[in-house]
Amino acid sequence: GYDGITFAQREDGFHQVEDNKTPLQCPEPYHFEDLGQIDYEKALGLQKKLFEESLARKKEGKRPRNHLLFCEHNPVYTIGKHGKPQNLLQSEDWLCARGIKLFHIERGGDITFHGPGQLVGYPIFDLQQYGMGIKDFVHTMEECIIDVLRANAIRGGRIPGATGIWVGIGTENERKICAIGVYASRYVTMHGFALNVFTDLSYFSAINPCGFTDKGVTSLEKEMKTPTSMALVKQQVEEAFHRRFRKALKETQEKKAP
Repeated sequence: GYDGITFAQREDGFHQVEDNKTPLQCPEPYHFEDLGQIDYEKALGLQKKLFEESLARKKEGKRPRNHLLFCEHNPVYTIGKHGKPQNLLQSEDWLCARGIKLFHIERGGDITFHGPGQLVGYPIFDLQQYGMGIKDFVHTMEECIIDVLRANAIRGGRIPGATGIWVGIGTENERKICAIGVYASRYVTMHGFALNVFTDLSYFSAINPCGFTDKGVTSLEKEMKTPTSMALVKQQVEEAFHRRFRKALKETQEKKAP
């Protein structure tokens, strides 16, 4: 936890909880907000607003406020700036008949799906505060997801040339459990990750996920072979982000200290 609570023992032998008044060594690594279920377009608008505010503050020589947003979306497909339209295997009529929207956005990567049962995270971070470049940022985000999978007895990892987190690496059944795609300007990021928790994976049959035709997709619940809780997974992912990015923030501040 991060509430500064410590245990102490009184002379009479009873334990009590006391507030630790010692100030934190560094600021919180970001402002966290859980948006719940939200339309993709609305969440994208909020991201852009926070992103532009951060850029404006940097141009003024001020320190931007970092944000980590969690949410779930209604069914939607998104294509990154280098995505290929042919990786959408269905027609616009098929999408309209199911009320599914398609967005062309500025993040890296190809086409992916967002929908209920999938935890989507949007870090709007000023990477210079963490002492990171884009590759370090993506690597750290991947490590956070690997931490969460490990906590749920799932072995996840990376595949060279394929951003995101995979399971079954080195087998004939390599499958993606978490997609990652980001955009950055002046070291300020937007977009982020999409972790399949108990996502309806049938939606992925309408696309070549992330442009791959020889790999599958999976979810946390499918790999665990038991039901899980979105609330618990959110807590696990946020804890991993808090721990790793606070460490990076602290190390950067210590390097700058006289």
